Amino acid sequence: MTTIAPARASVRMTGAQALLEGLQREGVDIVFGYPGGVLLPLYDALYDTSLRHILVRHEQGAAHAADGYARSTGKVGVCIGTSGPGATNLVTGIATAYMDSIPMVAITGQVNTHAIGKDAFQEADITGITLPITKHNYLVKDPADIPRVVKEAFYIASTGRPGPVLIDLPRDMAVGTIDVDWDAVPVHLRGYRPTVKGNTKMIRRMVEELLAAKQPVLFVGGGIIRANAAQQLTLLATLLKIPVTATLMGKGAFSEIDPLYLGVPGMHGTAYANLALDRSDLIICIGARFDDRVTGDVSRFAPHARIIHADVDPAEIGKVMRVDVPVVGDALHVLEELLGEIAPLQAEFPDLSAWHAQIAEWKARFPLTWSSDTDIPCTSDTSDHCDRTTLPTRCGSTRCGGRRGGVIKPPAVIREIWEATHGDAIVATDVGQHQMWAMQHYLVKDPHHFISSAGLGTMGFGLPAAIGAQFGNPDAEVWCISGDGSLQMNIQEMATAVIHHLPIRIALMNNGTLGMVRQWQKMFFNQRYSQVGLNVGTPDFVKLAEAYGAVGIRVTDASEVRAAIDRARTITDRPVLLDFICEMEEDVYPMIPAGKSVAEMMVGGDQHGY
Repeated sequence: MTTIAPARASVRMTGAQALLEGLQREGVDIVFGYPGGVLLPLYDALYDTSLRHILVRHEQGAAHAADGYARSTGKVGVCIGTSGPGATNLVTGIATAYMDSIPMVAITGQVNTHAIGKDAFQEADITGITLPITKHNYLVKDPADIPRVVKEAFYIASTGRPGPVLIDLPRDMAVGTIDVDWDAVPVHLRGYRPTVKGNTKMIRRMVEELLAAKQPVLFVGGGIIRANAAQQLTLLATLLKIPVTATLMGKGAFSEIDPLYLGVPGMHGTAYANLALDRSDLIICIGARFDDRVTGDVSRFAPHARIIHADVDPAEIGKVMRVDVPVVGDALHVLEELLGEIAPLQAEFPDLSAWHAQIAEWKARFPLTWSSDTDIPCTSDTSDHCDRTTLPTRCGSTRCGGRRGGVIKPPAVIREIWEATHGDAIVATDVGQHQMWAMQHYLVKDPHHFISSAGLGTMGFGLPAAIGAQFGNPDAEVWCISGDGSLQMNIQEMATAVIHHLPIRIALMNNGTLGMVRQWQKMFFNQRYSQVGLNVGTPDFVKLAEAYGAVGIRVTDASEVRAAIDRARTITDRPVLLDFICEMEEDVYPMIPAGKSVAEMMVGGDQHGY
């Protein structure tokens, strides 16, 4: 008797409905976006789904929120913007995610297909614009392709080296109807086959190098976090007692309170991390890309070291540094296989006590610190209006009540936040001096707890990224560390945080200047301070926070810092902005000037590292 298989169940729906159903089938529960004309069919269909849509106040905020959500959860973040300016407003956030290998799917509206290329209202070639800053992008030309496109987009975004994928949806594709059999949606990407498992021969060569090394350093990056390989990294470092340095993207890949940890290397990294790399005879680089802010002058970087480089992206291996042992593979699989090879040979590995003694001496000699000038007299007049913008003197009459005693140092504030939270908070930063101080002084113990725009260095990233992180981790304590330049770039997202009662604590290092630019102008441009003063025209941040419905607290004396932090932590139904009136002239040290080497490292003032 012949058995007839039951017909597959297909569902009739619009392209917009199919896209949203596809998101839900990929496990998406929250999206960040802003509607517009050509997206109305999508937003109408959204009304009937269980997806939670967060209406931001600017599309760039949507992209950064999706990015912060992805970094803090390990899931794919999703953002939506309409055609033309809505889509182009996403570009900075997409580029930020691309540079830092963050899994994201960006959905943009597009004009009807028959109008594409005719300069229609709010038309922009967003697939062309984003081609260099996405892993892949799609312009939907047939509504029947939508289920497949969504499935492929999430697969591409989250596998191999993660990154953003864009789906451009013309209006007529959104309203067109199709029959969908979800069980038959294919994913056949012939040219996309990421290598996950490392080559066994190369991994055995790694073991040989480790057996011969006397001064090895594990140099790790965000690839450890993206691959969920922190546990394996910790086991390797502990087993062989190898010191670990992690990039800005790799903060949290290895516990920063572990004695083996060296801190972040590079331009503003710890002196002892930089010296360890400089004197190392073997660098085991896993999931990092030898960024120029780490290497400086490549010809003088780690001159005595043999280099092992393991990365899931083969294009990164050998791109910057000569590599002795190349290993293409996912960090998790490479580390697991390496640990398997090491286990029976553990007794044969060299004693590194002399190497640890040298590092201990560097740590004692070059600790992270900040300037000690805590009592600076205010030289301003007592008028109600202050227009003093000439650096380096900062007027304190209106911004700090004329009080200059107990001057607030930004790194000291960040250290107080770390002590108050025991390093357990999720911290999102903006970009500038405060970012580097947070990198140095907020020590994280777990992956996904430090969120910062490393590759692109995007000002305005911090607040929306913190919003995304809070949505992704509703029970976590989330802090945004920002500066008075960065915060104003996406300050409107304060409304998003207030509407959703997000208890984000914003630590504003308000020093009245574009601090990192000022520092470079001081050091390399003969103190010719050009367009860096923010005293005039800067809002009263406490009043601004209150206008949005948040809590604002101004802190003007170092003795008030901890009490203000403790108070902020008790407020759980809305964001809190802590306006720390900080010393303008504080600089970030250590510092290796751009394009230089460890030999030119300054550990404070004009003092060199060695």
